[in-house]
Amino acid sequence: MSLREKFGSALERVRARARRFLRNNDANVAMIFAISIIPVTIAAGTGLDLARAMIVKSSLSEALDASALAVASTTGLTQAQMQTEAQNYFNANYKADSSYGTPAAVAVVQSGQQVTVSTTVPMPTTLINVAGIHTVNVASSSTVVWGQNKLWVSLVLDNTGSMTQTDSTGTSKISALQTATHQLLTMLQNASSTAGDVRAAIIPFSKTVNVGTANAGATWIDWTDWEAAPAGSTPSGTVGPGSSCPYSWSSNGFYCAPSATNDANCFNGRGDDCADTIPSSGLICPSAPSANASTGLGGHYYNGCWNSVRSQTKTTTTNVTTVTTTKQSCTSNTSGGNVSCSNKSGYPSTASPTTTSSSATTNGYTGDSTTTSSNTTSGTVDGSKSCTSKTCSWTRTITSTKVDQTVAKTGTGNYNHTWVVNDHSTWHGCIMDRTQNYDTTFTTPTTTATKFPAENSQSCVPSVLGTLSYDWTSLNAQVTAMTAGGSTNQTIGLAWGMQALTIGDPLNAPSLPANTKQYIIILSDGLNTQNRWDGDGSNQETDVDDRMAIACTNAKTAGFTIYAVFVDLNGTQGNSSVLQNCASDSSKYFDLTTSGAIITTLNAIGQQITNLRVAQ
Repeated sequence: MSLREKFGSALERVRARARRFLRNNDANVAMIFAISIIPVTIAAGTGLDLARAMIVKSSLSEALDASALAVASTTGLTQAQMQTEAQNYFNANYKADSSYGTPAAVAVVQSGQQVTVSTTVPMPTTLINVAGIHTVNVASSSTVVWGQNKLWVSLVLDNTGSMTQTDSTGTSKISALQTATHQLLTMLQNASSTAGDVRAAIIPFSKTVNVGTANAGATWIDWTDWEAAPAGSTPSGTVGPGSSCPYSWSSNGFYCAPSATNDANCFNGRGDDCADTIPSSGLICPSAPSANASTGLGGHYYNGCWNSVRSQTKTTTTNVTTVTTTKQSCTSNTSGGNVSCSNKSGYPSTASPTTTSSSATTNGYTGDSTTTSSNTTSGTVDGSKSCTSKTCSWTRTITSTKVDQTVAKTGTGNYNHTWVVNDHSTWHGCIMDRTQNYDTTFTTPTTTATKFPAENSQSCVPSVLGTLSYDWTSLNAQVTAMTAGGSTNQTIGLAWGMQALTIGDPLNAPSLPANTKQYIIILSDGLNTQNRWDGDGSNQETDVDDRMAIACTNAKTAGFTIYAVFVDLNGTQGNSSVLQNCASDSSKYFDLTTSGAIITTLNAIGQQITNLRVAQ
């Protein structure tokens, strides 16, 4: 019997007793007054207990809504686990005082795309006890359903250095973001009735985005800027090994790094790893530009060095000539017998060597050479011959001439300098903004102007973005691997968030199925400070904001629904107007002041986009 029916029955009993009383003429006035108090008390009690029942009903509804949403957003639970999860969330959220009664155990029923949780409270009554009603059962239930549309979601997540900041609870923004994103991925996974109906892409960003070094051979990457020497950096011909660094922070905006390897410890204001003198290798390697440069180049590495090669070759030829004389006594039989010769005493005789040297210098350095030698020997010279009878005898003189020749080459003159580019294997995987205005669009790259320029920079964090996927294990692994570092460029994050939802290079999303909603959720904890062209990486840069505004307009025009979340701990930065304007409408912009709010906000967004809603 319902609460209203019980109250009606009690009142009817009161009215019947009152009619019997009025027909009794023996009653006196005092008795009439005393008895009349009873229906008045019951009427007042009915109102009071009805109000108490409404309080219980409201508390039940709130707690059951939270319980149903928690169960519905967790995948793979058994019936017993669902029961435990529902009860735990209900207990944590039920606020009515124990004097209103103790709720019964929560019941959980799952059917298709919906979950229903319910319970009752036997609420003790107050004044209507006099009518014999001691408790009233207050019941409530909550049903959560999933929507049927397919979902594609780009999660554009700030991975800049300031994300390591903690709030008053000691929770860092990056750790809260990881927790929130894991929960959101679970919610998205649970919203898919068929594998592939819901897909997500993780797009971490700082000044750049990291597409992974595995893409070093991709045709959509432009290496022009990555391979280029800084403008005006060619050293003069007098600079070579042992010379002072030809660059200065004040004149060039960069200095000399110790080697071709990108060196994070050589920068303006510190310079403890910079090279004041050109090493013996002759390599002259520009450092990253000054970090406080407002040109957007702060922390931008140059990927190569100028070599130092002498402009001329000096060739020196040296000949050492040695003459040796040998004398012999010879005899032979005139009839043709064998000739017998023996060296005469005191021979051979060697004259002192004579040395001649010559040098020549030619333009163009061909490299130093080692010493080479060659030998030559002259022919035989016969002396006079005398014969008696059948025997002949004579003296013969042999002169040998040996020439040792040495050819030595050395570099001389001034130096020629050629830019030597690092191998692409030293690329860290990061991409900077495309050429304007392609930097604000999701145009498929087909020409050099539309390709994505590679960059090595101090803002290149190791958090690698991914393609649109429903491999939930891989997606969660990407989130776990996120690392904070670098400056803020929300434009490039949003541009790649669009790319993740686009057919063709670079991320190759599949064809968009019918009834698919496309969302971009962008979360950032700071104001824009630096892109490829502008900003020092520390202070807000309006030129970067302007690029962001164009990208937001392009995204919304293309039909992407944008949720924008600004994390401003303690409210120290003020509102982010560029993110507020980027959101598809005012209900999709969130300004947070605690790390924990990241978790509750992404959970709320997840409920909205998955249509995980309280139906009744």
